[in-house]
Amino acid sequence: QVLHAAGYGMGIQMDGELGTGDIDRDSIAVACFGDGASSQGDVSEGLTFAGAFNAPVLFYCQNNQWAISEPTAVQTPTPLYQRGKGFGIPGIRVDGNDVLATYAVARASADSIRAGNGPLLIEAYTYRMGAHTTADDPSKYRSDAETEAWAAKDPILRLRRYLEKQGVTADEFSAVDAEADQLAARIRAACVEMTPPPAEDMWTHVYNEPHALVDEERDAYLAYLDSFADAEEHA
Repeated sequence: QVLHAAGYGMGIQMDGELGTGDIDRDSIAVACFGDGASSQGDVSEGLTFAGAFNAPVLFYCQNNQWAISEPTAVQTPTPLYQRGKGFGIPGIRVDGNDVLATYAVARASADSIRAGNGPLLIEAYTYRMGAHTTADDPSKYRSDAETEAWAAKDPILRLRRYLEKQGVTADEFSAVDAEADQLAARIRAACVEMTPPPAEDMWTHVYNEPHALVDEERDAYLAYLDSFADAEEHA
C-alpha cells in the first residue's frame, strides 16, 4: 500500500494544481507498513515518487523489531527513520508504546504535510509481543527475558495508568471494556454472516473505463467457474 499511497498523494496534489476533482485539498495519503516491508523495493519506489513530487504522503512505519524471524539489525544497518533522507523525506522516531506521544507526532506530521511541506516518515519503535503467525514459534529466535522486558512497556497498560492518575474510575474502564467486547462480537458476527460478492465484481473497478484485457480475463475466469457447475450436472 506504500505505492498506492504515493500515487494517491500525487493525485491529490494534481487535483489541487489543476483545480479539478472533488478531493478535499486538506487531504493527505497515509501508508502504514512494518519494518519487514521497508526492506522491499515497493517502499523505496513509493518514497522515490513521493519525494520527487513533494506529494502529501505520511509514511508510518511500525518497527516492532521482528520481520517474521529476522531482527531489524539484520535488515538494515541504518535506523528506519533515517531511511527517507536519501529520498528527500525527513524522518522522526517516536516511542510506539506511548499512545499520546505517537498521536502528537502523527498529528504534527499531518499538519506539516497539509501545510505544503512535503512527505514525512515516522518510525514508531515498538515490539511484537506475540508470534508472527499461528505457524511461528518466536521462542526459537528470541529470549523470554527480552519479551518480558517489553511486556512492562505495554502501551495499553501505560495509557491506563496515566488515565488512572487523571481520575478515570474503574467503572469507566469497565464500561469501555464492555463496549469493546460488544463491538468485537458484532464485527465477528458480521464477517461470518457476510454474503460473498459475485465473482465478476473483482473486475468491476480495475479501470475507470472498459479494458479489453480485463474483460477477457473476466470472461475466462467466469467460464472456468461455470465448468464446475457443468461437471456437477453431469455427475
